[in-house]
Amino acid sequence: MKLNHKDADLFVPDGMAAESAIARTTQLAIGAHQDDLEIMAYSGIEACYQNAEHWFGGIVVSNGSGSARQDAYADYTDEDMRQVRYAEQRKAAMVGEYSFVAQLGYPSSEVRSANDSLVNDLESILLLAQPDTVYVHNPCDKHPTHIGTLKQTLQALRRIPVEKRPKALYGVEVWRDLDWMDDAAKVVLRTDRRPGLAQSLIGLFDSQNTGGKRYDLAAPGRRLANATFFDSHSVDAVESACFAMDLTPLLKQDDLSLYDLVQVQLRKFVESVEQNLSAK
Repeated sequence: MKLNHKDADLFVPDGMAAESAIARTTQLAIGAHQDDLEIMAYSGIEACYQNAEHWFGGIVVSNGSGSARQDAYADYTDEDMRQVRYAEQRKAAMVGEYSFVAQLGYPSSEVRSANDSLVNDLESILLLAQPDTVYVHNPCDKHPTHIGTLKQTLQALRRIPVEKRPKALYGVEVWRDLDWMDDAAKVVLRTDRRPGLAQSLIGLFDSQNTGGKRYDLAAPGRRLANATFFDSHSVDAVESACFAMDLTPLLKQDDLSLYDLVQVQLRKFVESVEQNLSAK
């Protein structure tokens, strides 16, 4: 498997040949930055953990060099940060027993705009893996690199023959949550199994947690809040959860746009607010 960027890194924790490791993948997450996989796709990681029949694979499209930094990392250059974040992502792949993790190495600026080289990388991996489920950033995310990653991923997926596309495509919350969505439309991704594993994975990204962004506290906190505030009239069904938007229709209708799909959910939100406010 040859990736296009000079800074690309393909890591297989158990030492299997790279193409074989990609081919055995059943659940795949495609994130913008190192630690996005662990924040948005823990449900998939846990489902595959120590499971010989199911394997989790991850793709990180950016090089992570522009992240916020302070304290121990205050004097790190962008290249220093890239190397640290690559190493952290490899450690997470080892702890989570991923089938593989590919860090494609593109600067964020090259992810946010059309990039045929990036799309080619994604297409090659997706064709080889043919996973059942793919996790991506949701189209209501406010981070422009996340949205760029989603757009590039969708372009790659639509290059693939329909019969070889994933059965499910989920857009998961990271930089903007999805609690505003209609409850019936939410995909609830359970994250309360193996809490020690969940905490260990996000805790491995010390350059972020120590460097000025407490994702190790914020991500589990959001998951707990999602479970508690999901339904006001019943006992919690799970202890923690991520919410996702079902993007699978985009794989079945190539003429369906991200905007059109999101508009359906936005209209439902507006209608629910108007209904509650107008009730007598």
